[in-house]
Amino acid sequence: MCNMKNKLTFLSAILLLCILPVFSCSCYKVTMGDKTMYGMNYDTWFSQPRIWFETKGYGAVFTGANYQGGNDLTPQSGMNEYGLSFGTLATPTPNKVKSIDNKKQILSRSNYLKDILHSCKNVEEVKSFIEEYDHHVLSNDVFIYTEKSGKYLIVEPYELILGSEDKYVLANFCPSTITDFRSIKQERYINGTEFLKNKIDTSLAFCKALSDTMHVCRKKIGDGTLLTSIWDLSGGVVHLYFYHDYKHSVQFNLKKELLKGNHSYEIASLFPANSEYQKLLEFQTPLNNNKIDWFLRISLTLFVFSFFYFLISYFRNLKTEFSNYKLLLATLSVCLAYYMIALATEMGIYYFPSPYKNYKFGLIDIASYLPYILILLIIPLLLINRKILKSNAWKTFSRFLFTINTIIYLILIILFTYWGFYTIN
Repeated sequence: MCNMKNKLTFLSAILLLCILPVFSCSCYKVTMGDKTMYGMNYDTWFSQPRIWFETKGYGAVFTGANYQGGNDLTPQSGMNEYGLSFGTLATPTPNKVKSIDNKKQILSRSNYLKDILHSCKNVEEVKSFIEEYDHHVLSNDVFIYTEKSGKYLIVEPYELILGSEDKYVLANFCPSTITDFRSIKQERYINGTEFLKNKIDTSLAFCKALSDTMHVCRKKIGDGTLLTSIWDLSGGVVHLYFYHDYKHSVQFNLKKELLKGNHSYEIASLFPANSEYQKLLEFQTPLNNNKIDWFLRISLTLFVFSFFYFLISYFRNLKTEFSNYKLLLATLSVCLAYYMIALATEMGIYYFPSPYKNYKFGLIDIASYLPYILILLIIPLLLINRKILKSNAWKTFSRFLFTINTIIYLILIILFTYWGFYTIN
């Protein structure tokens, strides 16, 4: 697998068309007496999670698998030597007008998140730290900070919420926007709250069972929870479970690890071979395969060009034989151009059931039927292409462009089949 920082998919400049990733993380905290345990299920398709230790300021340990806006691996969860932990959950968040006067700018997501643990001992200090920054720029994320006393801080783009309940469960939603938590339909959240409904414990066995109850394993290729971390905030120990396997674990004592200085580990290398994880590695998408990534780039360019070319040619040659076919090609080209963008920006398409349904109905839900439309049209298109090639009604370049598009259609159908887009769940 290539390093993720070299595998950013194309079209990052088309920001307005980027869609919220459908990562389905979940977390919880439980406190009994002077002991607090914090658990995080990191559900993602990034395939090279790491754990690393930093001695800067207050020493801390972090886990993560994503390079967000730079060459530095961005922490998704972590804990410092004072028993202060944090976790990130991708979440659709409200968009509000916010005054940013006299606020510091977050120049690096990674440094900002790490600096909090390197400089804060408890959630009150975290709150004061964050209030100095224009933190609403980290939209579509909710953060939870938990200290070893059991107090916690929920950080939304526009809200900071302190709490001290003995048990707390959070998934991909903004608590400030929920009026009735019984209305939440996220299964991992429901499983966690039901598990804790009439009991609480801070033993590792209890927390492992709770993490297992909340973990995700999707039916399509068995993907879901990449990493489960259980943080003993009172003891300064982190327990790791890899790729929803709760039979094997690795533990790190933060104090002992910090004595070794700054260092890191590739998490997969710490665990026995995992057949489900291997299946994830072998599943090829634009995220981990440069050839597919470039093919989609080329396809997008071709479809955009074809849309304008065939549309203009149609209106210029209305009386030409077979001119209506150009209108069909222009329409199909613009639809597929959008779908190429969707394939590059919405990774859930590859892993969730087909036809894909976004968390909020939109154009992408409609576009997810394009593979079915294309396979229904491919035989008529092949016959039309053959007819056009035999005819002199179209110019040579038009015939050539039609043929190239047809070849791309066939390759796309092969990829759609491989990705399971024709398997209706």
